[in-house]
Amino acid sequence: MSVNPWLPIVVLGVLAAGFAIVSVVASRVLGPRRTTGPGLDPYECGVQPVASRPGQRVPIRFYVTAMLFILLDVDIVFLYPWAVNSTAFGLFGLVEMGLFLVPVLVAYTYVWRRGGLEWD
Repeated sequence: MSVNPWLPIVVLGVLAAGFAIVSVVASRVLGPRRTTGPGLDPYECGVQPVASRPGQRVPIRFYVTAMLFILLDVDIVFLYPWAVNSTAFGLFGLVEMGLFLVPVLVAYTYVWRRGGLEWD
């Protein structure tokens, strides 16, 4: 008796869909029915929202923070598998990871020197 190789994938898909449906239904049933004034206000990192004109510029610090987050996120995605299996790659893997980290460290140093990590 052989098991279909797609069975685990189908079971995982059914479990994921079931979890999503149960979560949405549970939040509707158990969640609060009335919203209060503070619950309707937008929240952005502790900064009070201000009404802005359509052509008003956004401070560059928001973009720098987002870009730095994405940079470090991608870095972790590539560093984790290398760290788990670094012995199999040997010296070649070490050199390649060093070459990968140089631009990341240059970008991080640039942002740090320009004051992008300081919040006034």
